[in-house]
Amino acid sequence: MRIATWNVNSVRARVGRIVDWLGREEVDVLAMQEIKCKDEQFPHAEFEAAGYEVVTHGLNQWNGVAIASRVGIEDVARTFDGMPGFLKGHEGPDLPLEPRAIGATANGVRVWSLYVPNGRGLDDPHYAYKLDWLEALRGSTAAWMAANPDAPIALTGDFNIAPTDADNGDPTIIEGVSTHVSPAERAAFQALLDSGLTDVVRPRIPEGFTYWDYKQLRFPRNEGLRIDFILGSKPFADLVAGAGIHREERKGDAPSDHVPVVVDLDLSADEDDDDRPMIF
Repeated sequence: MRIATWNVNSVRARVGRIVDWLGREEVDVLAMQEIKCKDEQFPHAEFEAAGYEVVTHGLNQWNGVAIASRVGIEDVARTFDGMPGFLKGHEGPDLPLEPRAIGATANGVRVWSLYVPNGRGLDDPHYAYKLDWLEALRGSTAAWMAANPDAPIALTGDFNIAPTDADNGDPTIIEGVSTHVSPAERAAFQALLDSGLTDVVRPRIPEGFTYWDYKQLRFPRNEGLRIDFILGSKPFADLVAGAGIHREERKGDAPSDHVPVVVDLDLSADEDDDDRPMIF
């Protein structure tokens, strides 16, 4: 089973190359971020023609997440417990929730497509929102795994954090000045790992970025960031047989500024295990 995550940076602008890539790479489940459209504007017909069912969570031309699957979709959720909202210039517990998370079960694997808030600036309210959002995600993740210790769970998406210096090749992203590399953001990412998740890609792909800014020839110079991840519970990590970062998708006509990150799961060991949790 092949699972991928891709910040597509407008699904309507890139639907042709996304669907083409899905077919070429034989992807079973794709988590998308920054679809940048309302649910009713999503190009379902193109995905359905390629054999994919899609669930979406989009409210306007900003943010938005989706999951496409050719192996079924069940138990869809569009928020996680404790997920905070945001409205610039406002504070409080009842702020509007942005479309940044969608989860679904596909072929017995729980997949979340996540678009973590950017942060904008170290002194911006969006930065505090980002840290609160990550802490709520950590708490919900820990609860999911505690309640379902045998379940394969994957948190995938654009985390907007370069967790180590090796993940930052952009000379304009500087600790103490920029978001994405601040100690607090990196600590929040580490807290996710400490909760029991594993970065299942980096041990297999020791080098490489997943994002390059469109400006200043960042891609030709390979001045990128690794900010797109697939983090798995132990049962998920135990199934991973391979991984890849599809750098070539940053090339060509009108690419996204992110590229797909892919893992292959070997489900054969679980084919006869009727007790494996299917939903949660």
